[in-house]
Amino acid sequence: MTEYIELPFWVELLTAALLLSSSLFALTGALGLWRMKDFFQRMHPPALASTLGAWCVALASIVYFSVLKEGPVLHAWLIPILLSITMPVTTLLLARAALFRKRMAGDPVPAEVSSRRSDSGS
Repeated sequence: MTEYIELPFWVELLTAALLLSSSLFALTGALGLWRMKDFFQRMHPPALASTLGAWCVALASIVYFSVLKEGPVLHAWLIPILLSITMPVTTLLLARAALFRKRMAGDPVPAEVSSRRSDSGS
């Protein structure tokens, strides 16, 4: 059997607050996904919300287990760091694939960035 270890109240409160804020970020991302009109607008809110939510969960894990083990437990940072690296790459690849499909279907697409720069700056 495992024994019950009572943690200080501030640790439990901080962990609960971080986990609740993570769930609020997830809810905000879901609402942003629901309210936006097209695919390109819908990509942004969940990407930001999942990144911020992952950081909050990792911080809650670090605080809780560092106090529980009476020493720093920092390996939980690996998850949000990897998410912060892979999420923008995945978002970029999804956006490029959707843009390619819209161009092949002949649908109107957003203007290219290079054409805006050459028209406004020269």
